[in-house]
Amino acid sequence: MKTSPAEDSRPSMPPLRELGADLVCVSAWRRALSLAMPFAWCAAYFAFALRGWWPPAVFALMALSFVTYGSISHDLVHRNLGLPPAANDILLTLIELLALRSGHAYRAAHLHHHARFPHPDDIEGAAARMSLPRTLAEGLILQPRLWIWAVRNARTSRAWILAEGVACLVVIVGSIALARAWPVLAIYALLMIMGSWIIPLVTSFIPHDPDGEGELAHTRRFRGVVASTIALEHLYHLEHHLYPAVPHHNWPELARRLDPFLDRAGVRAIRFWV
Repeated sequence: MKTSPAEDSRPSMPPLRELGADLVCVSAWRRALSLAMPFAWCAAYFAFALRGWWPPAVFALMALSFVTYGSISHDLVHRNLGLPPAANDILLTLIELLALRSGHAYRAAHLHHHARFPHPDDIEGAAARMSLPRTLAEGLILQPRLWIWAVRNARTSRAWILAEGVACLVVIVGSIALARAWPVLAIYALLMIMGSWIIPLVTSFIPHDPDGEGELAHTRRFRGVVASTIALEHLYHLEHHLYPAVPHHNWPELARRLDPFLDRAGVRAIRFWV
């Protein structure tokens, strides 16, 4: 895509090595903690639900949804945790399966999003051009649509994608069949499916501006204590697009180091009060 004179005059972003090689380093304890969190939250749901403690059980699934798609699974999609390829693939499958999603369909669509946004063929970023009501409706159907898109368009990992789709279907059908005997499983499946409705809103509609001029304007720059608290330190979508090799737990530090360059480039910071 051709750039405008205004885009050409903007200061370029520094290479990652200039910002600091430590940003891509993942310690053994951090890797272990990240990979354990989804399974821990899943186990917490069943521990609470089987005792009838439904508020903490529901909270556990909210936490599970948060630490999968936007955090741990996202790092596995980008292979940011320093794992061998085979282990990375297996864990991506297992962790996204906890949320009844296809991990490799997610990878195919997300990497396509990085390569193609804001083009119309970007299925993950499509909500950025939708109205708010349409975006919320999109959340109810995105995962099946994304899986079908991945089966048709993924150049690699199609066997993984097909197997993950079958596994999700088996879990859903099994939870329905066992609903009377073991309702906690059916409720788990229902809540995880319902929890996916927010994905287009928080990953596409809010952070992206498809009409912005150039890479630095296609994704919004959020800053401030309030925004950071609401997003639980996951508001650095622009920084992620610029440096996708940085794992999610280093995004705040990446943003701090990148701020002087973004300021010089004239990228406006969006704040909610402070």
